[in-house]
Amino acid sequence: MSDFLQLKGIEKRFAGVYALKGVDMNVRAGEVHCLVGENGSGKSTLIKIISGVQPQDAGSMVVDGKAVDHATTSEMIHRGIQVIYQDLSLLPNLTVAENIALAEIVRSGDKVFSRAKVRDIATRAMKRIGAKLDLDEIVGDMPVGLQQMVAICRAFTAELKLLILDEPTASLTKSEIDSLLEVVRDMQSRGIAIVFVSHKLNEIIDVADRVTVLRDGAKAGSLDRSELTMEALEELIAGRALKNTRFYLPKGERRKILEVRGLTKRFNFADISFDLHEGEILGIAGLIGSGRTELAHALFGISPADSGEIIVEGQRTSIRYVSDAVKAGLAYVPENRMTQGLVLRRSVGDNLITAIIKRCTRPSGLIDTEKRETLIDRWISSLSIKVANPDVPVQTLSGGNQQRVVIGKWLATEPKILILDGPTVGVDIGNKSSIYEIVRELAAQGTGVILISDEVPEVVNNSNRLLLMRGGRIREVLDTENIEADEIQAKVEAA
Repeated sequence: MSDFLQLKGIEKRFAGVYALKGVDMNVRAGEVHCLVGENGSGKSTLIKIISGVQPQDAGSMVVDGKAVDHATTSEMIHRGIQVIYQDLSLLPNLTVAENIALAEIVRSGDKVFSRAKVRDIATRAMKRIGAKLDLDEIVGDMPVGLQQMVAICRAFTAELKLLILDEPTASLTKSEIDSLLEVVRDMQSRGIAIVFVSHKLNEIIDVADRVTVLRDGAKAGSLDRSELTMEALEELIAGRALKNTRFYLPKGERRKILEVRGLTKRFNFADISFDLHEGEILGIAGLIGSGRTELAHALFGISPADSGEIIVEGQRTSIRYVSDAVKAGLAYVPENRMTQGLVLRRSVGDNLITAIIKRCTRPSGLIDTEKRETLIDRWISSLSIKVANPDVPVQTLSGGNQQRVVIGKWLATEPKILILDGPTVGVDIGNKSSIYEIVRELAAQGTGVILISDEVPEVVNNSNRLLLMRGGRIREVLDTENIEADEIQAKVEAA
C-alpha cells in the first residue's frame, strides 16, 4: 500500500516549550494506524497539525503525494481528511438528524433544504455504522455514549480518504464499540486510511495494522501488527514496565457506612438494595442505559430517587439535593469531567477549592488567600498534579491531570463515601495506574468507594465486590476474587 500521509520532522512549540520534537509518521492508504501515548505526549497537537487546525513550526507534510504547507481545516477536509475530536463538538439544542446532516448541508452551499433531506442524510450515515438513534431526539438530552455515536455518524456524511478518530469509543458500550470497529474495517477494505487514537489498549491490539507511540512530544517507537502485545505497548507508552495487580480487601468485620434499601426511580432503576463497608471498593458494571449512572445521580442528589431508603452510618438520610449528599459525607466524580466535573476556563486552584470554598472564607466574606493557597498546594502535591502554576486554566492540563483535579476537588471535602463514575475515561495507561493507586489508598484509609465503569477489567481488578446491573435492576452480586473479566463481560452483555 502507498503512503497517503507522510510527516517528517514535525515540531511545534508553545511559549518556547516543545509539544512535538522531530516526529516522523506515515499512514498508508487503507490501513488502520493507531496513535497512542500518555496524556500530554503530543497526540492532540499532532492531530491538529494534520487536520489544519494548527501549523507546524518545522518539518514537512505530504498528503496523497502532494506537499502541504500550513493548510487550513477546510483545505484538509477538501483533501479528504476529517477528525472526530474527543469533545464531540455537537450542538446540544439541535436534534440528532440536524447534528448529523449539518456539515453536509454547509458543504453543499444550499440555502434552502427540507426536513426530508436532513433525515435522509442522517439515515444514510447511521446505516453506515449500524447505529440506531432517534432522529428527533434533542442531542443535549442524550447520555454521553449516544452523543458520541451522533458525532461518529456525522463524520460519515462526507467522502473520506483519511479519518482521524480521537478516543471514539470512550463512552460507548461493548456492542456499540463492536459496531464501530466493524465500520472501521469496512472503510479499510475500501482503501480509506484511519488514524485511531485510544487509551484502550485492547482495542488497539484488536484493530491496528501499525502503532506509533509518542512520549513527551517525541516518537518513542512504532510496532507492526506482528509485534503487538499488551506488555510491549504498555512499556513503550509508559517508558517502564507496569504492574497489574488486583485489589485485595483484608478479611475481617467492617462497619457499614452506607445501606441502600429498595431505591427506585421511575424509568431509571428499581428496587436497588446493597451495603457498602468502610475500606471497601464496590464495583458496578453494566451497559450504558442499565441504570448505573442514574443510581449514582440519585445517591448524590442530582436526580433524587422516588422511593426507598439511604442510610449513612446508621442514620436514615434524605438526599434530595447535592448539598444533602455532601453534608452526609458523600462525594461524586462524574463520568464527563469536561461538562460535569470542571469549570474549564477557571484556574486549577479555583477548581480544587470549589467544593470547600466556605473553608477559605473569612467571617467578613473575603477569601483567606493564605488558607486558599495552602489547600491548593496540598492537593496538587498529594495527587501529583502536573502543573507549573495553579493559576493556569484547568483546560490547559492533560486529561489525566484534569481527572486528578476533579478527584482532588471532592477529596478536599473529606468524604466518607466516594462515588467514581468512569474515573479513567480518556486517561492514558500511566495515569490510569496512578488513579487506581489513589483509589486503593483511600480505601486503605477507611473510605468506602463505589466504582462504576464501562471497562470490566477495571472493575474486576479494582473492587472486592461487584453489582451487575441490567435493565435498571441489580441482577447479580459477585465476589471479584475468584472470577475473570471475560466471565463478567459475558454476563454484562447477556440479554
